[in-house]
Amino acid sequence: MFLAILAGLLFAFAAPFLYRWLGRWVYVPMALLPFCIFLYLLSLAPAVLAGSPLGEVQKWAPSLGINLHFYLDGLSLLFALLITGFGTLIMVYAGGYLKGNSLLGRFYLYLTLFMTAMLGLVLSGNLISLFIFWELTSISSYLLIGFGHEQESSRNSALQALLVTGLGGLALMAGLILVGMAGETYTLSELLTRGDMVTSHALYLPALVLVLLGAFTKSAQFPFHFWLPNAMAAPTPVSAYLHSATMVKAGVYLLARLTPVMGGTEVWQYTLMIVGGITTLLGAWLALQHSDLKAILAYTTISALGLLVTMTGIGTAPALEAMLVFLLAHALYKGTLFLVAGNVDHATGTRDIKQLYGLARSIRPTAIAALLAGFSMAGVLPFFGFIGKELVYEAVLEESPLRWMLFAVSFFSGMVFVAVALLIGFRIFWGRSQLSTPLQHPDKALLYLPPVVLSLVGLLFGLLPGLLATPILRRAAQAMLGEEQVFELALWHGFNLVLGLSLLTIALGYVVYRFSGSLQSHANRFERLYLFGPDKLYQHAVKGLITGATKITATIQNGYLRNYIVTIVITHILLLALSLWKDGPALEMSYRLEQLSDIRLYELVLILLVIPALIFLFQSRSRLTSIAIMGIIGYSIALFYILFGAPDVAATQLLIETLTVVIFVLILHKLPAFQYLTHARERYKYVLVSIAFGAAMTYIILLVKQYPLDSPLKAYYGENSYLLGQGRNIVNVILVDFRALDTLGEIVVLAVAAVGIVAMLKLRMQKGGKP
Repeated sequence: MFLAILAGLLFAFAAPFLYRWLGRWVYVPMALLPFCIFLYLLSLAPAVLAGSPLGEVQKWAPSLGINLHFYLDGLSLLFALLITGFGTLIMVYAGGYLKGNSLLGRFYLYLTLFMTAMLGLVLSGNLISLFIFWELTSISSYLLIGFGHEQESSRNSALQALLVTGLGGLALMAGLILVGMAGETYTLSELLTRGDMVTSHALYLPALVLVLLGAFTKSAQFPFHFWLPNAMAAPTPVSAYLHSATMVKAGVYLLARLTPVMGGTEVWQYTLMIVGGITTLLGAWLALQHSDLKAILAYTTISALGLLVTMTGIGTAPALEAMLVFLLAHALYKGTLFLVAGNVDHATGTRDIKQLYGLARSIRPTAIAALLAGFSMAGVLPFFGFIGKELVYEAVLEESPLRWMLFAVSFFSGMVFVAVALLIGFRIFWGRSQLSTPLQHPDKALLYLPPVVLSLVGLLFGLLPGLLATPILRRAAQAMLGEEQVFELALWHGFNLVLGLSLLTIALGYVVYRFSGSLQSHANRFERLYLFGPDKLYQHAVKGLITGATKITATIQNGYLRNYIVTIVITHILLLALSLWKDGPALEMSYRLEQLSDIRLYELVLILLVIPALIFLFQSRSRLTSIAIMGIIGYSIALFYILFGAPDVAATQLLIETLTVVIFVLILHKLPAFQYLTHARERYKYVLVSIAFGAAMTYIILLVKQYPLDSPLKAYYGENSYLLGQGRNIVNVILVDFRALDTLGEIVVLAVAAVGIVAMLKLRMQKGGKP
């Protein structure tokens, strides 16, 4: 499993080079990668289906309990097969859809990186590594959504998706840490057996809130649903892969994975049912108000995700089984329909269903795929979507206080799914029309083969559910329930209530379809409601953030170096005063005052040399004079170091002062005219700040002298500086040997600063002040 992840990373970064070598045929090796991983996972399936989860550990930070731990059970196998199976078809599809695009190599880099991140997420057996792959999906999806970076809408949509899912990721990180603390392990296989320990822990509620925030933002649950329709600015391969079958289901996977750990409580159950139910209704309602193919599919995806979360919240065995079946069915038909929408857009140049008609005459394979996927979405016998819909109805009709509410939610979404299936799968292709929408490009094999394959798989899963779907879904349900359940899928259960409700859903869905045009024409009446929706709140928040940041920056970053230094110094003094105000140690000043009586003549001479120099520096109007006076002060301090037995520090001080004077003299002619601070208030403000800073540092030094730190490091450095570092100067050995990485980091900072200084010195201002 580790090698599969590593291969994905290597192929991702090799994609641009493969594109230069292979050109448009680059899709061949890029599709072979997920296909080979798919076959590898199938080779591991017999052991998993036999009830024996597989584990693999790669050491990372074992002292912190963090390892690259991979865990393959029924649930992770189901998602991994979806990721790699869909990935293979999407790689092929992208080769035809983006043919001729000069950035195709970059696109495959992003897409393969995302696939690898998703694969690592579902295979992770450690909470920390799961989070890292989780964040990698956010970053790679940002790059994919913003692939058309020339368009402002793509950039804004990518940033919105990154901000929403990224903030959710921060919450998830804290939540997973709390879960690990409550369960006393970050290893998933151990955590799955400690559900009672986690749910009874005091950290359970905050951990639950944080984990749910992460899952809800990723899976576009209310009120975070708004980013998903906006992400349709991405190319169709991205929409089909990320926003139907993989990334948006990452939150659902997380909830399913943590069900044995955090599920079973009322707060878990009711939160998921309420949020999922609202999302289901809202997504279905908004889908009816749009005429853009991808927008319609995006909102129905939101509705389906809400239904999956609702089923997870119910938490019973039938509900979780229904969730898994519906998840697989939705991935198959929705992935197909997204690819169909891409084919229609590619062939006709539009995605507006009002301008599409009679397309079955010109793009027949795509029309067949759309029809098959539409049947599955509508829940028509004998497609896999029919089985999923029946199981959902069975689950929500179980005896519970909210069963009629849950049934109403699922029934309404089912009607909308039927209407959308008829709109996309039937009307634009097979509806009555004397004319056909003219084509701009013909339907090519690379474009129609992937949706045809997915639609046929949905049909095969419906015809042979016991052979193809039952084995893996049974083990996936076992991973969520903690024990094996009777799980048998069948296409026909006889004439019963659920079948009647299914037929009623189709009938009423047809009615909704017939009136869909009228609903779309009246959609503008609801725009006022959306002015206060989450999307608008997000826009106002981002705008306010930018405005506030601009004002703060204009106030703090005002171009005056002295103000920056004053801000830093005052902040330092305030933090120091805050830390020492209550619990700070007392300073014995009487002893220090007695020491002043023992001052020697040469010390007094140096003090009398420094103080007048400071006074002259304050009154100087010449830069050259100021630099000379500063040199006097620096050299006097170096003499202090020599007199107190620190010749190495004195040598450093002398070098710094010499270099400072030389550098300042060299750049004097580059600086603008000298401006003297004429206002006494301004001058004395900086004097007072300087005195306060000097007093604070003096106070700290006296405290350190009075309360020396009792650290074993001092003895260790003293004993080993010569033996291990081969140096007699302890300070130098500490900096160069014991703390070499710290010193290297400081050197890098100085080097970067030096590069910036050189760039500024070479800057030549053109007329008008523009570089």
